[in-house]
Amino acid sequence: MDWLQIAGAVFLTWLVLVFLFTPHINYHLSRRTSVHGEDFLYTLQSTCQAELHHGNQVTVYTNGSEFYPAMLEAIRNATRSVNMECYIFQPGRIADQFIEALSDRARKGLNVTIVVDAIGSFNLWGRPVRRLRAAGCRIESYQRLRWYSLARFNNRTHRELLIVDGRVAFAGGAGIADWWAFPKGRRPAWRDTMAKFEGPIVAALQGVSAENWLECCGEILTGPEYFPRLDKAGDTTAFVIRSSPSDRATASRVTFQLLMEGADHEVRISTPYFLPDRALRRALVEIAQRGITVSVIVPGRKTDQRWVRLASRRMWGQLLAAGVQIYEYRATMTHVKVMIIDRLWAVLGTTNIDNRSFEHNDEVNVGLRDTIVAARLMEDYERDLQHCQEITLERWQRRPFWEKIAGPFVWILERQQ
Repeated sequence: MDWLQIAGAVFLTWLVLVFLFTPHINYHLSRRTSVHGEDFLYTLQSTCQAELHHGNQVTVYTNGSEFYPAMLEAIRNATRSVNMECYIFQPGRIADQFIEALSDRARKGLNVTIVVDAIGSFNLWGRPVRRLRAAGCRIESYQRLRWYSLARFNNRTHRELLIVDGRVAFAGGAGIADWWAFPKGRRPAWRDTMAKFEGPIVAALQGVSAENWLECCGEILTGPEYFPRLDKAGDTTAFVIRSSPSDRATASRVTFQLLMEGADHEVRISTPYFLPDRALRRALVEIAQRGITVSVIVPGRKTDQRWVRLASRRMWGQLLAAGVQIYEYRATMTHVKVMIIDRLWAVLGTTNIDNRSFEHNDEVNVGLRDTIVAARLMEDYERDLQHCQEITLERWQRRPFWEKIAGPFVWILERQQ
């Protein structure tokens, strides 16, 4: 019994060390390269192993009232296949609409595959899953708790993807849940952004979706119903940023660092969870001190993660003193995950500005080089600012005494959130 207790204690100690105290990489650029320079494109492609796809059409949707109808219409019009991957797929009125649309396509003989995260969508299992499977949909759970994969339990799929017929893709920050669609009491539905993609970039997004389907059940998706020939659909240059903890230096973190430090004029960030590590805080300080406008929109008191907000606010002093502008969104919970650089480049997807997204989760983002798309996203950004309160250094210094006391005790979230 004594040996079992010792072995158990050693195992728990190892688990804590691995989950909480894995050393982070000290990201920095050997030399700054401007996002406007020709060499920037080569650096981005080579370093992130991301192919640039030209000739895409991008449609931005603001909030669930816009993106859910567009997604449902795409599913209902599918003729060959539907592939979904969700961190959040929660039972409710919106879920029922998606389950019915997906089930209808499966009953018509289409190939419908769904990957949901075992933690983020834990209560989908039961009647909703039975309905989907009875209609012919194939649904798999990502990273269920098993003894032989316990070391990877902290790895979740945080991706939110929908691909229809291999020709149309939706990506962004929103999953499938009522809080993106309906108000709760006097609080409006969550603020979020999704985008529809058409053109060559869809094949790359389909490949990301197929990756975790393969991991869940061993099946390699093949054939024109998943990978049709794709022609030019617009004028946007785009690339997929596929990120996974199997790559210690994740492509999402490298891309974010390159774009931020490559800015010549401005860096605009919207993120629901803002917990930059020491290296990224240093980079943001240096960017602001170069005279670049750096602004960040984060949730205010209406956040869904109060402890994360507390952990985030404790580190703002250094950033505010350097000139980084921080705004708290007050209208409702904001879940937008968008970055705009010099109104030329934009990134949208699932990555938060925190260690969990950069090092623990499977994530997917789309990088876009298009002034028109960037301008469309800036419209939303500037509209969001009208519902924000700016947190100045003086205001931050006057934060409640209890917050100053509690802040240091939630530092652990900087590595796990």
